[in-house]
Amino acid sequence: MNALLEYLRENVRWLSAGVVLTFLSSFGQTFFISLFAGEIRGEFGLSHGEWGGIYALGTTTSAVAMVWAGALTDRLRVRALGAGVLVMLTGACFLMAANSTVWILPVVIFALRFSGQGMMSHLAVVAMARWFVATRGRALAIVGLGFSVGEAMLPLLVVALMTVIEWRLIWVGAGLIAICGLPLLLKLLAQERTPQAMSKSGQAEGMEHRHWTRKQALRHWLFWFMVPALLGPAAFSTAFFFNQVHFAEIKGWHHLELVALFPFFSLVAVGAMIVFGGALDRLGTGRLMPWYQVPMIAAFIFFSQASTPAGAFLGLFMMGVSAGANATLVPAFWAEYYGTRNIGSIKAAAAAIMVLGSAIGPGVTGVFIDLGVSLDTQYLGVAVYFAIASALVYVGISRAMPLLPARGVTPV
Repeated sequence: MNALLEYLRENVRWLSAGVVLTFLSSFGQTFFISLFAGEIRGEFGLSHGEWGGIYALGTTTSAVAMVWAGALTDRLRVRALGAGVLVMLTGACFLMAANSTVWILPVVIFALRFSGQGMMSHLAVVAMARWFVATRGRALAIVGLGFSVGEAMLPLLVVALMTVIEWRLIWVGAGLIAICGLPLLLKLLAQERTPQAMSKSGQAEGMEHRHWTRKQALRHWLFWFMVPALLGPAAFSTAFFFNQVHFAEIKGWHHLELVALFPFFSLVAVGAMIVFGGALDRLGTGRLMPWYQVPMIAAFIFFSQASTPAGAFLGLFMMGVSAGANATLVPAFWAEYYGTRNIGSIKAAAAAIMVLGSAIGPGVTGVFIDLGVSLDTQYLGVAVYFAIASALVYVGISRAMPLLPARGVTPV
């Protein structure tokens, strides 16, 4: 405990900056935007498929932009890049509040997804993966608390507020909170932990004692073994939260009954982040990666078969375990296997795939709902998908582990 307190005391400035980034990313995350799905569909006269298609279009465009913009983390300081992204996120929130035209809606979704879910999350995890080596798992777990706090607090707050104020005013409030984060971020990162000019001495090599470039990583077989696992949580966790209003309706529950379970999901995710963060620092990502999506198989079976909120609770518990593991293992994986020198551009490619997944999930499920395929049936197919993705990760990691440098004493 004393060691942890000392660690926090020494690194509180940089860890806090990461938490600020991950929390404020909430305004571009699906769990937040989907809270307004009923109001948005009603306001613009959209079916489930049409709303899912608009969401998929905006999110897919943001995934394409991430391939270029995400690589900027290898050249620009988090302080400067984060400030620009926060300004964009603020503008996107205000635009959502003011928009009354359906054709502008994809632009709003693009701006929210790119700045919030895309760049804010990317900045936080890349910074931790680069700034911390021996304690990378611990740092990623702590920074992931920002995601969990947002997931736990905001849904309940928003659903409660929508009973007393107009939904657009909530987006105004989100924009004000986002812009208030700007001076806080600038203060916390007045001095970055590892300035770019000094960062070479603290870099860690990946497979074959190399610092892989993005082009080399994309040509390597391990990257493509990982793609289904990257797509899966982004696509189907997003689809679950995106369809939360419809899911509650078909189960015969009040929306608030379902939303009330989200804080438990967040608590489980926090616990999993802490456990997997510590295990990562001791064992490395290779021994953990093949198994972290197995709980997702159980989660979607529970969602499919649930007849009461208790069944959804079990599903959210399992999904929380995987979500917490995903928040720590995946960012650390890229640094451990491909090195840290070009981690921003490599992680940007991976982030683009995950953002693309978050576009595919709502789009596909929305179309199938319009075609008459129930979410209960779809979620059984999702469980099969995660079983296949986990098997592919196992094969890929098993082949790649012998290529890693020997784990030795590394800087903090």
